[in-house]
Amino acid sequence: MTPVELSRTVLRAVRCAVEGGELSVSVPERAVVTEPGPGGCGDYATTIALQLARPAGQSPLRVAEILRPRLIGADGIRDVVITGPGFLNISLDAQADPVTGLVREIRDRGAEYGHGDALAGQVVALRVPYEVRAEVVADAVVRIVATQGARGTVEHGDPVNLRLVPSPEDPAPLGPDAAQWALLHPAPHDRPRITADHLVQRESNPLFRVRYAHARIRSLSRNAARLGFTAEPGPVRIGTSGDARPDGTARSGPVRAGTDTDAHSDGGTPTGTRNFRHPDAATPATIPHDLHPLHPLLTPLSDHPRILAAAATHRAPDRLARHLVTVADAVLPLLTCVLPCGEEKPSVAHRARLALAEAAGTVLAGGLSLLGIDAPEHL
Repeated sequence: MTPVELSRTVLRAVRCAVEGGELSVSVPERAVVTEPGPGGCGDYATTIALQLARPAGQSPLRVAEILRPRLIGADGIRDVVITGPGFLNISLDAQADPVTGLVREIRDRGAEYGHGDALAGQVVALRVPYEVRAEVVADAVVRIVATQGARGTVEHGDPVNLRLVPSPEDPAPLGPDAAQWALLHPAPHDRPRITADHLVQRESNPLFRVRYAHARIRSLSRNAARLGFTAEPGPVRIGTSGDARPDGTARSGPVRAGTDTDAHSDGGTPTGTRNFRHPDAATPATIPHDLHPLHPLLTPLSDHPRILAAAATHRAPDRLARHLVTVADAVLPLLTCVLPCGEEKPSVAHRARLALAEAAGTVLAGGLSLLGIDAPEHL
């Protein structure tokens, strides 16, 4: 069960409670599920009871008690525990692996993962001034609203309905990709920075991190093919055979033959980056906590449809740009443990980690395309 599927399950429980006369509320459009906070337990938690308490005229704890038995009876849910004022902490069945389900969904939908019908049938008419940032943002908005079933149009003149702080200067000297990012990444009320910072190959440059993460993932796929295996969705864990040392650091060892080092032009680590190691590097790297089921990458990947819908609804490509940075930062630490080390043979675990990495690459490539930026195979 993916977080998206779990959110739908929570909403079905609310709908059943309303239809059964136990709650008198309007069923919300979505239910947020996140990692349990301090004092929580299980795989996921939701604040839906707190959200519905006031309109229902009942305490959050009572709303949680109404929803709990309906959630426990749902497929894929093993247990539900109420904590605090009314947090619902949900434990999934062992078979309902969220990594596998999410990766399969992304693989099945490909570049259309995250597309929906939030704006189905609508015509989004944008009126912008003759100004470079406004035109670039409007162009991206047209692509983004199309992912939600709308058709966008752009006209110039008054009254303007897409208001942005204009660019202080012509961004063209930065080149097409960096110029797009410089204009799209800031929030509408922030003044764009038209500086060479967008060109540096360093960790401090968000655009570099996003494009570098995609290039590394593509390199992993090529190297896996040379080693004779491909991606296959499955449970992903750290600390099992072939994954990492018990202390959470990646195992070091000789690099397998037949790998390429084209994730960066010089075949090594970009200057100034602390955690950006080539996917085949034999040096230890810190690995996140247990990847199943709450690895930091899972939340932004499952959140992608919501972010894309919000970017379309609010005409805000900056939300998508910042989301891509979150995905890149979450996937980069995983990449050091995807391929086998030394004479280790490719296993089911390697295939599953590669599938998770490729799912992140799909989201990165799709998001960059919507922003009008190239997703490089090599960097």
